[in-house]
Amino acid sequence: MFPMFLMGQLKMNGDPGQQLSIRSIQVQLPDQENNRIKTSWPSIGCWFWMADEFKADGYKRYIDLFEKHSSFKLLTTSLRYPGELTESEVHNRIKAASEYARDKGIGIVMDLDVRLAREAFKERYPDELQEILLLREFPLVDAGTTGLIVKSPCFSDHYTGGRSQYYPIKSRLLRIYSYEKENNLIKTGSLTDITTRSRSTEGKNQLELFVDGEISDRRRMACALVAVTIHTPDVFAPHLLSYQREILKQYADASLSGAAKDEWGFPGRVDPLTSELWYSKFMAEEYEKRVPGHDLLRDMLLMSFGEQGKESERIIAVNHYMEMFWQRNAAIETDYYNGIKEILGETAMSATHPTWFPYPNSSEIFKNGLSWWASKRDLAQTDEGTPFCVRTSLAKKWQSPLWYNMYYSKSLEAYHKDLWISALGGGRLNYHPLFPHPMDNFTTSLLEDNSLMKAEHRIQLLNYISSAPIDCPVAVIFGHPSALNWTNEKCFADVGLDITNALWKEGFYADLIPSSEIINGSLTVNDKGKIQYGSQQYEAAVFYHPEYDRKEVVNFFVKAAQKDNTQLYRIGDWTIDFEGVPFNGNLTLPVAMKSFDCTACTQLIITLLKAKGIRPQTRSEMHVIAGFPASMMPRPAGECRLTDGTVILASGEKEVMGDPIKKSIQVDGRKVNFDAIGIAAVRLDKSGKLEALACGGLKFFSAGSFIINLPERMDIALFKENDKWRGIIHSYEGEIPKILMRITENWIRIRTPVPYPDNGKASSLPTKN
Repeated sequence: MFPMFLMGQLKMNGDPGQQLSIRSIQVQLPDQENNRIKTSWPSIGCWFWMADEFKADGYKRYIDLFEKHSSFKLLTTSLRYPGELTESEVHNRIKAASEYARDKGIGIVMDLDVRLAREAFKERYPDELQEILLLREFPLVDAGTTGLIVKSPCFSDHYTGGRSQYYPIKSRLLRIYSYEKENNLIKTGSLTDITTRSRSTEGKNQLELFVDGEISDRRRMACALVAVTIHTPDVFAPHLLSYQREILKQYADASLSGAAKDEWGFPGRVDPLTSELWYSKFMAEEYEKRVPGHDLLRDMLLMSFGEQGKESERIIAVNHYMEMFWQRNAAIETDYYNGIKEILGETAMSATHPTWFPYPNSSEIFKNGLSWWASKRDLAQTDEGTPFCVRTSLAKKWQSPLWYNMYYSKSLEAYHKDLWISALGGGRLNYHPLFPHPMDNFTTSLLEDNSLMKAEHRIQLLNYISSAPIDCPVAVIFGHPSALNWTNEKCFADVGLDITNALWKEGFYADLIPSSEIINGSLTVNDKGKIQYGSQQYEAAVFYHPEYDRKEVVNFFVKAAQKDNTQLYRIGDWTIDFEGVPFNGNLTLPVAMKSFDCTACTQLIITLLKAKGIRPQTRSEMHVIAGFPASMMPRPAGECRLTDGTVILASGEKEVMGDPIKKSIQVDGRKVNFDAIGIAAVRLDKSGKLEALACGGLKFFSAGSFIINLPERMDIALFKENDKWRGIIHSYEGEIPKILMRITENWIRIRTPVPYPDNGKASSLPTKN
């Protein structure tokens, strides 16, 4: 569990039963055998360090504000100011802030990524920096000299905020090929290496290239392969893993509650080109081990432009290049996770999210190869507009009861809806300040919204009883190789969101999972013959775009078909395997796995689920977050269920603090009644008796003979620990009613965040986009 200091300051409040008033608490959750952190998860906020945090005791002001005006128990914290993690001044400042926060009951989860120590890495390992290969095609002349200028790119992201960009350090010519083109492909047998008759002037910002012409160059094209070194560690650098652990060790004395790696991968490109591919000599060595007898530079030309008669070789090259690409990124993330546990402690949190452009398109593919599902974390974490089908599947992968999405908007009104939308999709917000937003109150912009902080405090009640992820009875398993292979325009960057969106729209939730999770053993067929991912057992599974996949996938589906307990569907043909060999996957896959288009498949699945008595959850609608592509997300009022049978009602459609819930529902065939506000959640045991309850503004509850009728509304959670009832009360200072004391005297009070003083600022915050 999290260190006990995170419980916060304890204070006697004089109530009967000696209840304690504290800032926040975490409780032991049942069924967490597979998790290193076995307690309920807290409210989490983001903190970005700028100039103020480095002025005298500047960090103390913000910690004091977080402690007083929020229920945040963990702060995912990152530098946005000049200075490197390896500098003693930066280390000492982080350590002092962490210790001060610890005394206030707040844990600092610090971003200790190597990109915040790039200069030190460059000085120590100057030959281990990232390169990008620019493939520049140009026509040759048969007399005189052909000249070409190749400009060097520069990259940036939030890790370059307040410090240098990923600027070019040098460029160098690696090779020049000459060839003829036919139908926009390199013509068979025409390729020639002409590097020896070229000369170049290599520079930092550009490379000038000259090629002396020959008569044979008439009507021929050339391609220059130019490697540009940029100011960031090479993803394949031999010392990268040891270096990131050195940084963790440097902060082992800093009383941190964890460490973060945010949006790891190659530098991001919003509009990536297949004629600009990540490269390094270490990457080339790894590729040539994977594909013996092949030269990466030669294959990169093939990957980029294609060549007549080498269609199969091109498919093979891209498959191996991209698989190597995402597996290395995942290995770096997983080693970082293990380093956190070994160096900072078993219960130190691994944060934040592996998603960069939070959508499975070409930008994200060339950032990390969609390594999201293999990038180890303590719980599922995403950001911005990541589709809910990804968030829920990551919760299954990491067997976490919740997912957290690092959320931001320029509008407070958007937060007021999205914290409820998240709760109905099985998750919570990791609160990022308003963005874009003026810097004069950037950090405190959300604290100034007292209603938002109170609403988060109410939703936090659910965390005490949420021990399992949201139930998604459908798995959409997309072909990972197909989604990454740009040689097939029909399938590239298409992971099946059309079908997940169609299912979520009707309230039938689906997890989105790459087929690589079959290969690595995370997706299994259980003893009942059902496909299972974490705690989730699926009633239906769709294999989406199997083209180019590994043949091992067939065995998985054949095994699943033997007992026919998970209904199987397929969308798309399988004609070529991972190694580019013709393969009749349509016939090799089980006969029970019929092929349909997206619309027909969706309708068949919904019909199946209804026939099995599976009720829809909250219906969804297309939703846009922070300007990213829209996807289906639940409406802010409705019902959902967890895989352990917990049923959650939530409603924040009209009021940020929640709307009235006066409703009778069926839970496993038994009637349950609520009169509450905002949230009403219940779990019954196998005999129908109450096992756990969480309600905001509870007035009345009944389940069989168990009845609570309160004299006034209260925010409460009630659950069993070691077979004894335990209760938590939020935001209530009166005497605890006798009806609650008769259930248990073991009640703890959690105080409400103190309203933030207006000072003329809160009223000026934006409320609409």
